Amino acid sequence: MAKVVGVKFKNSSKIYYFAPTEESYDLYSGVIVETAKGPEYGTVVFGVKEVSDKECVQPLKPVVRKATRRDAETVKRNEEKVADAMKLAEEKVKGRNLKMKLVGCEFSFDGKKVVFYFTAEGRVDFRELVKDLASAFHLRIELRQVGIRDETKLIGGIAPCGRSCCCGTCMPDFRKVSIKMAKTQGLSLNPTKISGLCGRLMCCLEYENEYYGEAYKKMPKLGGKVSTPEGDGVVVSNNMLKLESKVKIAKSDGSEVYKDFAVGELKFRRGGAAAEPEEEKEIAAEIKEILD
Repeated sequence: MAKVVGVKFKNSSKIYYFAPTEESYDLYSGVIVETAKGPEYGTVVFGVKEVSDKECVQPLKPVVRKATRRDAETVKRNEEKVADAMKLAEEKVKGRNLKMKLVGCEFSFDGKKVVFYFTAEGRVDFRELVKDLASAFHLRIELRQVGIRDETKLIGGIAPCGRSCCCGTCMPDFRKVSIKMAKTQGLSLNPTKISGLCGRLMCCLEYENEYYGEAYKKMPKLGGKVSTPEGDGVVVSNNMLKLESKVKIAKSDGSEVYKDFAVGELKFRRGGAAAEPEEEKEIAAEIKEILD
């Protein structure tokens, strides 16, 4: 077992473990910690506790000290410099006619380095740009190319659900999502319905996928034939939350009725719930074509 303190950094919902140097820390108080990038200001999200050795990577970086009011003011000053730094950097990028888009900027706590994040379609030779920025800021300059999902995480925004993007608020890391998840959950495969602000599949498709995956195995296939207490019929829709199916039943007089049945009342051939590999590839290709 190892004693740790849980710390979060600005613009990140991921919790990092650090070795405590004091017996206790106040919740949501500031601390200065040692990181691979040097000293950084973080916020305590849980105090000293023991975790298994498998949960942390040894050796743990230490908590240098508790933050002071002066440290908080330093962080605030660094944040206030971001807007002007971005504006100047964009002018330098334009002056060099580089095909890149700046999406974020971050000053190190000690004020010795500034990191610019950018997106680009391919590789960018920014060696001369680094020299320009170093001359302008008189600091160490670092440029990091990020992907389109990272861009949305840095900038943030309101997702289709009306809440802030998960990647910028509550997701520690990006999760793997696929067309198969949308199909399993019975969602429309319209790209505008299942894509986030980044243009990629919404991260939240993964959240309840385990439940829907299990529920889907219990449900009959859409368009499949089933036997009901009121006769044979064809499945027209499934409600996986209620585990019910709406079935169209043809009567002897030629009329048709639609009725909901619990899946336990139905008899049908199970299997084939998930999309076949070739079918999934075709769906993915269609969505990519629409997005492009």
